[in-house]
Amino acid sequence: MSTKQIRAPMPGTFYRSSAPDQPPFKSDSDAVSSGDTIGLIEVMKTFHAVHAGVDGKAIRFVAENEDPVMAGQVIAEVDE
Repeated sequence: MSTKQIRAPMPGTFYRSSAPDQPPFKSDSDAVSSGDTIGLIEVMKTFHAVHAGVDGKAIRFVAENEDPVMAGQVIAEVDE
C-alpha cells in the first residue's frame, strides 16, 4: 500500500469544515476521491477549497482544524 500526501496550495489558516457548527468535510479513515473537498484555507478573509487530488481508501489529517499552514506543507496523507 502506498501513501500520498496532500499539501497546502497556499499559506493561510486550515479549516476542516465549512463552519464551526458543521461536520468536517472528511474525517480520519474516510475514503476519498480526487475531486473531494477535504478542507478550506482562509487567506485574508477569502476561503479556498482544498481538494484531495488523489483517490484513496483512508485519509489521515496531519494539520488540525484552525492550524496555520504554509504553502507546500503536508496537511493530510491518503492510503491508496
